[in-house]
Amino acid sequence: MPFSIHADSGHTPIATGTLRTLYADDTLLLFDKPAGLLAVPGRGPDRQDCLSARAQTDYPDALIVHRLDQATSGLMLMARGTTAQRALSRAFAARAVGKRYVAVVDGVLNAPDNLDGWGVIDLPIMIDWPNRPRRIIDPPHGKPSVTRWRVLARLPGTHPCTRVELEPVTGRSHQLRVHLSALGHPILGDELYAPPAVQALSGRLLLHACALEFAHPVKGEWLRFESTAPF
Repeated sequence: MPFSIHADSGHTPIATGTLRTLYADDTLLLFDKPAGLLAVPGRGPDRQDCLSARAQTDYPDALIVHRLDQATSGLMLMARGTTAQRALSRAFAARAVGKRYVAVVDGVLNAPDNLDGWGVIDLPIMIDWPNRPRRIIDPPHGKPSVTRWRVLARLPGTHPCTRVELEPVTGRSHQLRVHLSALGHPILGDELYAPPAVQALSGRLLLHACALEFAHPVKGEWLRFESTAPF
């Protein structure tokens, strides 16, 4: 049986500053990142508070293997030491890490007409140099970028919205946000890719990294971690 921890299960999180630590062993660490917290330090003295710095307060050997946007909440993995970092970074690069997200998007997004209910967005992405850090869809010059998606629920209310599950097959910066905006259904609260009216529907970006699964780089056992979206 694969080892599995749910953020809202009976597992007791480990106190690490103001971080919610879901799992820790000699090889890896797993945190539940709050929205608004940087993953790594930014430029300038006012952007030094971040998940990696807080983690290193209690785990000096903690090293980054992937990132979440500042506005995104949810599961973020770190390695303990350079050997574990190389192993986990290789797993991410080889797409051997399963990742799932939950988002709430603007409008009524209809499920694709196929048996498994999953749709695919296959649109190349590149940085919008004059408007950094924004990304754009650019078929001639962009990097291949693929996202799988499925509808979870239509949300009640005066403004039509849809809750979706997302699986990034590739891992480009802002990929999910750019792809959903290109689909005509930007994520609520997205200050970069949603029009002002859709931004105003939420005080935060409604995007949450809800699941990670991968093989432990030392023990080989299959691990799955889950975190319920706070929206």
